[in-house]
Amino acid sequence: MAQPTAPSPNDLIYDWNEIARRGPVIPPGYTFFDETLRDGLQNPSIRDPAIEPKLKLLHLMDALGIHAADIGLPGSSKRAFDDVLQMCREIADHRLKIQPACAGRTVASDILPMVEISQKTGIPVEVYAFIGSSAIRQLVEDWSEDLLARRAAEAIDIGVKNGLPVAFVTEDTSRSHPKMLATLFKVAIDHGASRLCVCDTAGHATPDGVHNLIAFTRSIIAGMGAQDSVKIDWHGHNDRGLALVNALFALEFGAHRVHGTALGIGERVGNTPMELLLLNLKLLGQLEGQDLSRIIEYCTTAAEAVGWQIPINYPLVGRDAFRTATGVHASAILKAQNKGDRWLADRIYSGVPAGLFGREQEIVVGFMSGASNVSYALKRLGIEPTRERIDAVIQAAKATDHILSDDEIRAALPG
Repeated sequence: MAQPTAPSPNDLIYDWNEIARRGPVIPPGYTFFDETLRDGLQNPSIRDPAIEPKLKLLHLMDALGIHAADIGLPGSSKRAFDDVLQMCREIADHRLKIQPACAGRTVASDILPMVEISQKTGIPVEVYAFIGSSAIRQLVEDWSEDLLARRAAEAIDIGVKNGLPVAFVTEDTSRSHPKMLATLFKVAIDHGASRLCVCDTAGHATPDGVHNLIAFTRSIIAGMGAQDSVKIDWHGHNDRGLALVNALFALEFGAHRVHGTALGIGERVGNTPMELLLLNLKLLGQLEGQDLSRIIEYCTTAAEAVGWQIPINYPLVGRDAFRTATGVHASAILKAQNKGDRWLADRIYSGVPAGLFGREQEIVVGFMSGASNVSYALKRLGIEPTRERIDAVIQAAKATDHILSDDEIRAALPG
């Protein structure tokens, strides 16, 4: 007699995300740009790490398949210069694939240190030259359109003439007038910039704004006949809580590179979280074959380096990301485990499979727990889960306002 066929994953999870999809959500060929060691360090509540954790983070970025990283502003201080120099040497000595980049204002004193570092290490440092482009910034700084265009051209010329790739960064792009953007983008392309970085510096953009900005920038590039030589970056902040979704839409709308930081650390409320960007693209089937097994280490290393406290409810990395104390949830997870099906247990109450990213489902005992939680906890502690013991622990748990520790579970046992 033939055995019944086991249900396939597609039979078990109906994916409304895929309804009416006409093709891949995101065009192939995009890259990731890590800003943890530049924009991340501009958060007012962090500390500037020593060089050792910076070097470790570079290796972790490389292991995760992150293509490029902004590793600092070498023109800002001697320490910044020395750290960037050592990081570039680390990339060269260990033949890391990650491409170094540095940020600087559109002034020679910020660009020339990048040239010097590149010459000393023998590897090209990508120049990210930034200047404010919004009318509100112009008013505050007393900048004219001619001044902005001249400074952009002079800074780009320094990088290009010294053989370095240059990305031209318009700060506050998402609140800038198209006339000003068109002027600056055309100057940048004329002077050899290979990237235009579209910035949501103040966290103003919504997905509609992302669509309009990317479409506008693509039209300028196409109008200049530079679609084969000039790429578009998206750099987003999280003031509206939209940084992650905006980054995903930026890729769908045609950005070639998206920026992010570990844990979203950055100015004010931060940037696009790099690990959540990678997580979502992985679940969208975009990163087949890309090894994300060290993504938790990447996040914890960054947090320890800068003195950052990871929120307990933070997706993927937070303590409670895969932890449940609710009886009905725990019961379903344990029933799946009892079927010998780890795939099922990892998805029955989780839209993010813990095992895919080096974590596992956790079951604890608290005031909303049932017999399944207690039975699991007792087995984990090497204690036979008899009815009497289960009832005693449940009674203790219902009388508390918190998750029971292992010692509290043992103390609740009869006799």
